[in-house]
Amino acid sequence: MGLFKQMKDMKNVVEQAPDMIQQAQQMGAQAQEMAAAQQAAAQQAMAQQQAAAAAASQAGAGNFEPIADVTIEQYAEVSKELAAHGYDQSKAVEIAATKGISAENWQAAMDGWNQRMQGDPAVGQRFNQLYTGG
Repeated sequence: MGLFKQMKDMKNVVEQAPDMIQQAQQMGAQAQEMAAAQQAAAQQAMAQQQAAAAAASQAGAGNFEPIADVTIEQYAEVSKELAAHGYDQSKAVEIAATKGISAENWQAAMDGWNQRMQGDPAVGQRFNQLYTGG
């Protein structure tokens, strides 16, 4: 009887084979769809990163327009002279005045240039070059 049971089991396997093959093909197709979706998502993420990098490089080009009529060169000069006075901020207005900069303009320029340097690395680098003489 073992032989007949084995033959019956084999017949069942053969009958089920087309369904199993179809299921395997469906799973393969789903896997390909998932891989394509993942690849599309990765390409979209890369495109977004490239766009962000391009925008950052454009923003990092440096905004060197004067603030309150004070150029970055003047700001660096006053800051450098302030170092000679132990960074005593009370002396900043006096030093700025020797460069023809009013107290109000100096305060606006100081706030503006500091903010600009924090948001734009190119501005910070330029200030550093001017400040250190490099």
